[in-house]
Order: sequence, then structure tokens, then C-alpha cells
Amino acid sequence: MGAFLVKRLGFAVVTLWAVLSLVFVVVRIVPGDPAQVILGDQADATAIAAMRTRLGLDASLIEQYWTFLSGAIRGDWGVSLVTGRPVIQEILAVLPWTLELTVVSMLIGVAIGVPLGVWAAINRNRMPDYVTRIASLLGLSFPPFVSAIILLILFAIMLRWFPVISARSGSASAWFQSMALPALNLGLIMAAYITRVARSAMLEVMQEDYVRSARAKGVPWRVVVWRHALRNALIPVITIVGLYLGILIGNSVLTEIVFNRPGLGKLIVGALNQRDYTMLQGMMVIYTLIVVLVNIATDLTYAFVDPRVKLS
Repeated sequence: MGAFLVKRLGFAVVTLWAVLSLVFVVVRIVPGDPAQVILGDQADATAIAAMRTRLGLDASLIEQYWTFLSGAIRGDWGVSLVTGRPVIQEILAVLPWTLELTVVSMLIGVAIGVPLGVWAAINRNRMPDYVTRIASLLGLSFPPFVSAIILLILFAIMLRWFPVISARSGSASAWFQSMALPALNLGLIMAAYITRVARSAMLEVMQEDYVRSARAKGVPWRVVVWRHALRNALIPVITIVGLYLGILIGNSVLTEIVFNRPGLGKLIVGALNQRDYTMLQGMMVIYTLIVVLVNIATDLTYAFVDPRVKLS
């Protein structure tokens, strides 16, 4: 286990370095001058040149890259080119909103997707199976921003069950109302993926010899399904959950914008519009770090679910 962790952490470091390098190059080939954006269209050439010097944009790309990389290693991601505040402070101020939405959405997706997948598998080629497959296909067909707009119009504007704008509050009911629609929007899409994967995995496991043996020995059907078959079918489900978490964080960008919810989504859109290089770099590091840690946690979870899995 220790060797596995060292190996995966080594890959994580290489991945982070590659992403940092790629982001550094990409954000600098995007059209637009940050100094011009900060000062406005009426600024003269002298003021723009002075601003570029203050921001360090007049240095060579190699010097900028070294400054950025050495700072990132020390935990110093620089300051925002627009607000002048440290990037890490700007990100940490909104990161809890995105993580909160992602975790709740994931729980909704797993809580709905796994039981539906099992239910469809044990009722293969019957009405419950057809209904579940059609519902999951519909869930996969809607882009996140389209389903978010539909939920917003239906439940917030027409029925007025939930607020249009998500806002935190000390009240549990207020938190639920502000979280329900954004989390449900992402959770239902994730549930559609998990349902199809769980159904396929269960159908495969139900054909195994140990399942037939358990049924022949008179083990109750409920125990066969939920204790023997499901545990061995969870490996593909865990894989899709780990992979989809990265997609889920990306989808949260559009969801946060539609529901006017603070988070990394609105922050990254603002940084793109204002050509805030340092902010974009910092957020890409956060996204990459989260995905890498989730993948490591996913691999470690395999051993707890299925002892036959060997970590090497």
C-alpha cells in the first residue's frame, strides 16, 4: 500500500507539472492584454506599459514561467491581475461552495443510480427495466445548463418552491432550498450514468457461478442481490463515480452561472473575460489537484470493496 501511494503521488506531481505548464502557455495565447483590460480602452500607451511592468508581463516567457512555477511550489500562486488580492484567498473564498455542490450532487447520483441500476437488472427485459433505461437515456440527453434552466423555470419561477438565487443561511431549511435545485440538476445527470453502469455490472455478475450456487443453496434472493452480487458489481460503479467527479466539477461551472451561485464557475468565467492569467492558473491547479486526489481515492477504494483487487 505504501509503495502504491508513493507511485501514485509521483504520477500526481508529474501531472500537476504538466497541467501547470500547459495552462501557462494556453492563457498567454488567448487574445487580449490584461493591462488594457485593467486600465480600460481610454488608457494611453505609457500607462499600459507601466501596468505591464508592474504585473511582470514585460518579462520573457521563460522568466514568467520560472516565477510562476517556483511560486506554485512554495504555495504562492501570485495575486489577481484584476483585484490585486492573493489568488489563493480568492479561490478559498468560493471553493467551499463548489465542493459542497459537488459532494451533495454525487450523493444524490449514487443514492438514485445504484438502486435503479439494480432494480433494472433484476427485472431485465420487463417494464421496470424499460422505464429505467428510457429515464437514464433522457438524463444523458440533457446538457447541464438546459436541465438547470428547466428546473429553474418550473420550480423557482412558476411554482415558487425554491429561490431563484442560491444563498447561504444559518437555517437548515434555507440551506436546503438554496441547494436543492443545483444539486438535483447535477445529481440526476450523474444518476443516469451510474444507473446504466450499475445495470450492466449487475447483469454480468448475476451470471457468475457463485450467484447460482448461493441461490441453489436456498440463500434468500434479497441477500443474493444486495450482499453477494452488488458488492462484486461495485467496481465499475466506483470507477464511473471517480471519473465523473471531474466532469461534475466542470458541469458545476454552468450550474453555478444559471443559478447565480458563488463558486469556481463564476470565478473562472470572470477571469477569462478579464484575462486574469494568475487567477486562471490557480484555478486550473485546484481542478487538477482535486481530480488527481479523487483518482487516488478511487483506486484505494477498490481494495476495500473487492479484496481480490491487488494494488501494485
